[in-house]
Amino acid sequence: MAKSLVKETPLMQQYNTIKAKYPGALLLFRVGDFYETFGEDAIKASGILGIVLTRRANGSNSYIELAGFPHHSIETYLPKLVRAGQRVAICDQLEDPKTVKTIVKRGVTELVTPGVAFNDNILQQKSNNYLASIYFDKQATGVAFIDISTGEFLVAQGSNDYIDKLLQSLKPSEVIFQKSRNKDFTEAFGDRFYTYTLDDWAYTGDFASENLLKHFDVKSLKGFGIERLPVAIIAAGVALHYLNETEHRNLQHISSIARIEEDRFMWLDRFTIRNLELIDSPNENAVTLVDVLDQTSSPMGARMLRRWIVMPLKERKPIEERLNVVEFLIKQEELRGLLLQEISQIGDLERLISKVGMQRANPREVCQLKRALFALENIKISCDLSESEALKRIGEQINPCILIRDRIAKELQSEPPVLLSKGGVISEGVNEELDRLRKIAFGGKGYLIEIQKREAEITGIPSLKVAFNNVFGYYLEVTNLHRDKVPTDWIRKQTLVNAERYITPELKEYEEQILGAEEKIQVLETRLYNELLYALSEYIRPIQLNAHLAAQLDVLLCFSTLAIKNYYVRPQIQDGHIMDIKGGRHPVIEKSLPLGEEYITNDVYLDNEVQQIIIITGPNMAGKSALLRQCGLIVLMAQMGCYVPAKAANIGLIDKIFTRVGASDNLSSGESTFMVEMNETASIMNNLSDRSLILLDEIGRGTSTYDGISIAWAIAEFLHNHPTAKAKTLFATHYHELNELSNSFSRIKNFNVTVKEVGNKVIFLRKLVPGGSEHSFGIHVARMAGMPAKLIARANEILKRLEQERTGGENIKDSIKKVQQQAYQLQMFSIDDPVLIKIRDMLNNLDVNTLTPVEALMKLDDIQRILKG
Repeated sequence: MAKSLVKETPLMQQYNTIKAKYPGALLLFRVGDFYETFGEDAIKASGILGIVLTRRANGSNSYIELAGFPHHSIETYLPKLVRAGQRVAICDQLEDPKTVKTIVKRGVTELVTPGVAFNDNILQQKSNNYLASIYFDKQATGVAFIDISTGEFLVAQGSNDYIDKLLQSLKPSEVIFQKSRNKDFTEAFGDRFYTYTLDDWAYTGDFASENLLKHFDVKSLKGFGIERLPVAIIAAGVALHYLNETEHRNLQHISSIARIEEDRFMWLDRFTIRNLELIDSPNENAVTLVDVLDQTSSPMGARMLRRWIVMPLKERKPIEERLNVVEFLIKQEELRGLLLQEISQIGDLERLISKVGMQRANPREVCQLKRALFALENIKISCDLSESEALKRIGEQINPCILIRDRIAKELQSEPPVLLSKGGVISEGVNEELDRLRKIAFGGKGYLIEIQKREAEITGIPSLKVAFNNVFGYYLEVTNLHRDKVPTDWIRKQTLVNAERYITPELKEYEEQILGAEEKIQVLETRLYNELLYALSEYIRPIQLNAHLAAQLDVLLCFSTLAIKNYYVRPQIQDGHIMDIKGGRHPVIEKSLPLGEEYITNDVYLDNEVQQIIIITGPNMAGKSALLRQCGLIVLMAQMGCYVPAKAANIGLIDKIFTRVGASDNLSSGESTFMVEMNETASIMNNLSDRSLILLDEIGRGTSTYDGISIAWAIAEFLHNHPTAKAKTLFATHYHELNELSNSFSRIKNFNVTVKEVGNKVIFLRKLVPGGSEHSFGIHVARMAGMPAKLIARANEILKRLEQERTGGENIKDSIKKVQQQAYQLQMFSIDDPVLIKIRDMLNNLDVNTLTPVEALMKLDDIQRILKG
């Protein structure tokens, strides 16, 4: 921190004035060839970047911390700062230091935040980088998602649950909202997002609408189909305002805005997206669905695939259209190969044309755009000639933008440098003046040789040579031997031991021409290049459409590749209520099997009339959870328009997939496993529909046995007897008592995952068969996990006794009590010690079935106190 100042230097005065305008940002301040940080910013930057922290004088009797790096290293250091969660204001020199005598004028040219970035080193190639803007209103919540790097702009409004689902699906890098609604945000969406709050004044309907109308240069928002979403419009208007505040004003690539149509997509709540491990996983190094499915050839295709995974369709027609294209491409090997080759040439056209819109595309990127347009022309021809109606429609919409493509080819060098300042960007023959200047600047060597030859002949000095130095430019050097032959109009500039150096008016004039030409070349090349960029910006919308079509084609090609490689089949999609999967496989697990091991397939049938709910029992580790996830993933893949890992699949359209799989404590929010489990289950029960698929795994295991069985029983009953929604349900449980449900409820059926006992070992067969299971084999699993032999032996002893008691007609509670009463047989209680006897009596008087976790901890505390005396 800077110490109390007596008088600041002019540079620090300028710095502090600019810094005051961006209080929440780390300011990179350009000083000569370096970006410097000062004070607290310097301390932060040195820690994040690992650069040296020093001090510099700041007026009389004072100093300030300083840390900096060379300006050309910004591409390396900026991403590190942004990934560390810093908002970074880049302050550049706005005038050439050579042209001013006072302090150089400086200003912030860009504010980079986690959600507002287009630097390739900050962005993830295969993921969108959304900024989400949220507006809390009394009746509903509005949200806008904007990706400045691709130009996508999406809006929606609805309940907090719906907005939460969208946040989980689109995973914004930054979320902005009203400053006064911090508490509301945390309660609704937790603390898992990078957030920034804005003053409430920006959140008014008039201000937001005006922002949008002005940006899109329209009189009404009806053409975008969002005019009836007033809360979403405010969120969208504020998103544009925020981009403006972060010094991003060249936003012509954000050329449209679209509504996320809730009724078009299957509902996947945030629990389901997490539990099915679609995009990422809480488990380190876990393979997710996107890892297995992503065989795309372009970053645009990879991003679209991610969106299709988290937003599967729920209308039959568009699903069938995708499946038809996949089926066609599987059969057309030659066409498939040709399209894949061309798409891989396109690169990231979506982000590239966005850079053109912001006038930030470098010469090499513009050349890549030219190559992409040539590839698109070939794709268009291939699609036009194909027999697929869907591919023909894609071909019809592709616009290779031949005029601008040919202009780029004509005006830009085929392999230009990345930096415009390096020169050699514009081709020969484009501009006469540029060609003339280049001849002067770079054809000088031949001209100098001519001067040298001519003067040597005239003067008779055979050893005469023309050379250059930084002190007095071009000169003629004559050895002392021929000094008397030097003409009188030559001007001597330097005397050496063996020679003398001279200049002539002709050399001086030529030197001025060369040095002036280089400067003029740079100015002229910059103007010509900017004119080309401006002309290119007229093609933003058609090129964005091209990028969208290429991404779509890329994903469909990816699906055809997967189908061939992984032996997937085309699912039959129908409007009925049947889910019939024959020989289903888990798409992720089958890929991680040891070489040569075959995946054990399973059949699953559900409908609304006969077999609505399946109770699946079976031992731990037998594969119940995998089977549940497998069914969810097969349905999801089918409704994405992808072939599925099965022998056959007949899917009646599903509109919502709900999952409750695995334990997930949320201890940081003070919620137990059981509380999290109940929250997730409540969300399912309150949002059911007739076309829902519900996957429940081990409901109730976070509480006592009898509470758990009661809750699980009541859930199954509720789902069966629901008046309007006969939701298809797979219910995996270790409570074998639930098998009794099938006796009372006609649409509940029992199945179990089989095992085989050989001697003392258990072999997991992983096959689903009709009928309930009575045995969980938990002790076998404990042995496999390496539990001590003594403990295993005791567990077997207790199990044997419990089973004997139960066959005698007693219920579980009485059996447990009897076993509990035999605790005195343990060695510790055979000692005649009053303290241990007291503990024994205390334990014998406990009813473990009614004991809450907190009461159990208190009893342990009591026992510890007795032991300590």
